Amino acid sequence: MIEDGSGAPWADAEARLDEEDHLRASLDALSRLSSRRMGLEDLLTGVATLAVHAIPGADGAGLTLLEQGRSNTFVATAPFVTEIDDIQYGIGQGPCISAAEENRIVVSGSLGGDKRWLLFGSRVARLGVHSVISLPLPTPEGVVGAMNVYAHAKHSFDDRSAQLGGLFALPAAIAVQNAQVLAQTQRLAEHLRVALEEQQVVERAIGIMLSRSGGTAEEALSRLRRMSQSEHRKLPLVAQSLVDEAVRRASRHRPSEGGRRSTGRP
Repeated sequence: MIEDGSGAPWADAEARLDEEDHLRASLDALSRLSSRRMGLEDLLTGVATLAVHAIPGADGAGLTLLEQGRSNTFVATAPFVTEIDDIQYGIGQGPCISAAEENRIVVSGSLGGDKRWLLFGSRVARLGVHSVISLPLPTPEGVVGAMNVYAHAKHSFDDRSAQLGGLFALPAAIAVQNAQVLAQTQRLAEHLRVALEEQQVVERAIGIMLSRSGGTAEEALSRLRRMSQSEHRKLPLVAQSLVDEAVRRASRHRPSEGGRRSTGRP
């Protein structure tokens, strides 16, 4: 092994430079991920994929998004990661859960013998996965999620891995939070759009009922609600059925173009 004048091995220095290059490249790619051009799950998968490149020795990663304190969305870069994290969340114990709850980086190099998660570790070791580094995704508003980065070999991750992972996790958390906020905004906008359309359908149905039998709008709405309860269908669906029926009736009674021309009028 070649050494410099101080006795430090060149190979170690080159390895560190290579690791830093991978981290810089991953952070640069992370900064270019756009939540406006990608769906939420695609962006989360992109973040997890970049984590694999940023942390030496990694074979796969999963990312869990937390909403209202519960795991809500999960993505993985490889099928074996999905299998492992299904075990973790199924039994309610594991490094990702610990990292998110305690807001700290968690590392294990021998999951099968790790006393912190005996049930989880024994099952995962039988799958041939022995090392993990779990990274919380902290923001000023709290932890928005966590990443599990796995390796098949034992003792693949060390303090250096934790350092690199921590440097990656901070901007990753902001990217995840931005994507989460955008997705929530889009869901709210969609809910408002649907609610407005349903309100318009109900109002049209009320108008039809008033034209047929008179009364007040409140009375018509009460009749619609009683129909909804008796038919065990939601109010907008009952209203839509009434509107559709009115449209069909109007179509049957509308004279055809040929019929209007046959009257002999100029």
